[in-house]
Amino acid sequence: MAVQTPKQRLANEKFNKNIEKQRKYGKKKPEAKQPLPISKTWLYIILFLLIGGGVLEVISLLF
Repeated sequence: MAVQTPKQRLANEKFNKNIEKQRKYGKKKPEAKQPLPISKTWLYIILFLLIGGGVLEVISLLF
């Protein structure tokens, strides 16, 4: 990494301050989680049916 002279460091600080002013919002805020389009209850029911059907298929193949 290159060593900055004091003059370069001051120029970089001035540039960063100018950019922050132009940015209106500063740093990005973390996005809020979007709710699921389906309720958790229905999701669990669908998973139960899919996994249960898969288990029954494996059992029917074995016996």
